Amino acid sequence: MSLRRLCAPLLFCATTALAAEPPAAAPKAFIDGTGLGWRPLGAADFAPVNCASNTFTWRGDGVHCTGQPVGVIRSQHSLTNFELVAEWRHLTSGGNSGIFVWASDASIKNLEAGKGRLPDGIEVQVLDHGYTEQYERDHKKKADWFTTHGDVFPTGPARMKPFPPVAPDGQRSFPRKNLSRGVNEWNHYYVRAMNGEVRLWVNGEEVAGGTDCRPASGYLCLESEGAPVEFRNLRLRLLP
Repeated sequence: MSLRRLCAPLLFCATTALAAEPPAAAPKAFIDGTGLGWRPLGAADFAPVNCASNTFTWRGDGVHCTGQPVGVIRSQHSLTNFELVAEWRHLTSGGNSGIFVWASDASIKNLEAGKGRLPDGIEVQVLDHGYTEQYERDHKKKADWFTTHGDVFPTGPARMKPFPPVAPDGQRSFPRKNLSRGVNEWNHYYVRAMNGEVRLWVNGEEVAGGTDCRPASGYLCLESEGAPVEFRNLRLRLLP
């Protein structure tokens, strides 16, 4: 499609009929999270789980995360079918973070009890390009099992059938295009989680996702994982 901007309701109607496997040429669509049913997310929409009180600091329309300690904050309520818009940027080279979709209630309770660091669910990776350089330098081998352009994958006992291309271990959906911007630059994610299927658009183009997700309901989480990162313009729309 040649349109640079589509309204959210039009995208929903056009994409609900997509097949389980993504099309060869994925449609472009920049969703800004405005329109019928959309609402902004702020501090009151999230609850602490296993981070320090100052790990996430809300400022205006966004939140700053120190990256310390490793952990998450979660949505106040469990979600099933929804759309999410989020902008993010890393503040240091090699920064690591993520957005968890359908984080299980059991794993959240374990984290709140001090067991483990990150939840079980479907992770939408938020990773700076410098992470690849650091990994290959420290491990003396090629980083072929992840990318920095929007991997989508299950964590813990969660399950997902990834859209191709698929990582060597068969778990991760690798992005079909490299669209993420580097350190200190803002990136735009549009995530649609519906009926056990997760799809990710990076800076206006669909790139990765998967179907047959288990669980297919749970908490939305923002991740702290060792480096400062910022999120802004977080917007949510619940779907039937």
